[in-house]
Amino acid sequence: MQLLKDKIALVTGGTAGIGKAIALSFAKEGASVVIFGTSSERAQEVVQEMQATASPSQKFTSKLLDISDKKAVDQAIGEVLAEFGNVDVLVNNAGITADSLLMKMSEEEWDRVIAVNLKSVYNTCQALIRSMLKARKGKIINISSVVGLMGNAGQTNYAASKAGMIGMTKSLAKEVASRGICVNCIAPGFIQTSMTDRLTEAQKEVIFEQIPMGRLGLASEIAHVAVFLASPMSDYITGQTVTVDGGMVM
Repeated sequence: MQLLKDKIALVTGGTAGIGKAIALSFAKEGASVVIFGTSSERAQEVVQEMQATASPSQKFTSKLLDISDKKAVDQAIGEVLAEFGNVDVLVNNAGITADSLLMKMSEEEWDRVIAVNLKSVYNTCQALIRSMLKARKGKIINISSVVGLMGNAGQTNYAASKAGMIGMTKSLAKEVASRGICVNCIAPGFIQTSMTDRLTEAQKEVIFEQIPMGRLGLASEIAHVAVFLASPMSDYITGQTVTVDGGMVM
């Protein structure tokens, strides 16, 4: 059974880590997938991987852009709508970090993280919401973080962006629920990606002490929840934040 058969999905930050895992899982579930990213080489690799398991009816493409640039996003989404007709599922996954104690954090570090992680969600949602309202259907999935729920020293910019994403999710869910559009968040904990690969063994031990399951999560485990939220199985769920964190936040 393909849960997303004939659906059109757009995944931002879809060339690596959690975004890549979501794009590949959506493809396996029958969706046509568009990924937004910043690396041409990685984007081509993901498209080729999706094509390897695809049926002839599925289409895959990628677009390179700065997701914080409203004009660039408007143009890219306009092109997607012209090519595919509509977007059924939007996953806002693009994100960066620029960690520093607040007293040492530059204005540029603050502004860039907020722009890429939070303003980008406004950019994509604002560009797509009219077509979803017209279709009277749609799923928007925002990839937040447990840091947006609990905070983390040295990440005031990142925590603010991820907490803002949760607030935006709840508000937008209330605006569009009557038109059959569901808006939800996933808040991953510590997930095994290139970002966590840079941690030392000592740092990982400290992290494991905070996780009742005693391990890092897998990107595929986030993707499984994204598939559920994108599928008809979640049609009566909106405005929620699903933590996938091995029990860190209870």
